[in-house]
Amino acid sequence: MTASKSSRARNARAAAQAGAQAGTARNGARGGTAVKNASAARNGAAARGPRTIDVRDEPAERGPAPWLQIATFVLALAGLGVSIYLTIAHFTESALAGCSESGLVNCTKVTTSAQSYVFGIPVAVLGLAFFVFAVVIMSPWAWRASRREIHLARIASLVVGIGFVLYLVYAELFTIGSICLYCTSVHVITFVLFVLTAFAAAAWGLKPGAPWKLVPDRQPE
Repeated sequence: MTASKSSRARNARAAAQAGAQAGTARNGARGGTAVKNASAARNGAAARGPRTIDVRDEPAERGPAPWLQIATFVLALAGLGVSIYLTIAHFTESALAGCSESGLVNCTKVTTSAQSYVFGIPVAVLGLAFFVFAVVIMSPWAWRASRREIHLARIASLVVGIGFVLYLVYAELFTIGSICLYCTSVHVITFVLFVLTAFAAAAWGLKPGAPWKLVPDRQPE
């Protein structure tokens, strides 16, 4: 009985030792697998290189294109030149060069009519004041201004200007019965400025205009 018990005890100790050795082997295998996986992950990360964030350098959305800024500025300068000439001719009472004095086209009849004054102010002077302001507000620097009030003032001035032009055209055709070529050129310039300004507001809103250069930057090859 004693020998049998001793034999069973030895067998139990041997089984316990075998189980402990098997557990150690399994733990070692799992540890080795984990080490291998971690090493492979590090090697893969090293092969791929450092992680980078793709940041696109896109230009901010801008307002009216450079061509529109230049076009409106040139038109305002042209209107200012004609207005200066009409103002000089008004105060010197000189005839306008190259303008007919009879028939439908009769500059003298238009510029000396009662309608050539508004609230006691010569229309030529009002036109001069308008285009002085137009040159400033249509300049590329004004187009690129960040203040919203400047762009609103541009639109408001053209609305007032086109309303005044409609009144003058009506007066020439239905009250005076004659037209003045210089006055008509001013009316056309004001109308084109109105159209371009309205188009800019509809297409780009009231954002600052895009910068423009006489010589564009060379694109990298």
